[in-house]
Amino acid sequence: MRFTVAIDGPAAAGKGTISRAVAAHFGFAHLDTGLLYRAVGARMLDGLDPVEAARTLSAGDLGRSDLRRPDVAQAASRVAAIPEVRAALVAFQRGFAGREGGAVLDGRDIGTVICPDAAVKLFVTASDLVRAGRRHRELVETGVETGFDEVLAEMRERDARDSARAEAPLRPAGDAVVIDTTELSIEAAVAAAIARVEAQLATVPRG
Repeated sequence: MRFTVAIDGPAAAGKGTISRAVAAHFGFAHLDTGLLYRAVGARMLDGLDPVEAARTLSAGDLGRSDLRRPDVAQAASRVAAIPEVRAALVAFQRGFAGREGGAVLDGRDIGTVICPDAAVKLFVTASDLVRAGRRHRELVETGVETGFDEVLAEMRERDARDSARAEAPLRPAGDAVVIDTTELSIEAAVAAAIARVEAQLATVPRG
């Protein structure tokens, strides 16, 4: 059975946590597509041309320990605005989405560009203040010295760049279900996502 769940949203909204939980619940494969762009961004910071970095990306690049650094996140947002970079990564993502047994992909343009025919489309969001607070705590817990105001400014800058880019801007698909986690517990958000997938799975012919 091929069944694709597309989960989009801005940074620190909770889409990664929800995506992993949904994949685990249903036994689907999971792909954090943001890691692809972070890996390309990290390689660009290493001095590589971003398009070449995308075209030669390997599984080893996705396992780098520095992909969650703030400068890599900013670099990921910059390279994601380059059409040639996006084109180089589209085939990989669509191939993953079409695998047997079901797949969950999370990112920023899964439901709008990568998998417009996905069986389920979710858009996970939250206020920028709440998202910045989450990201700031994550960074501090991993030993990164940064202030809340700096994290908030960087997040707003990235939101603006991701939403305004000409190529695959960040926005919910027209038929996406929006889950706002600003005042929602992660358990409630995961439950809402699972309920949506279950409802759609019930319509899939068996046999």
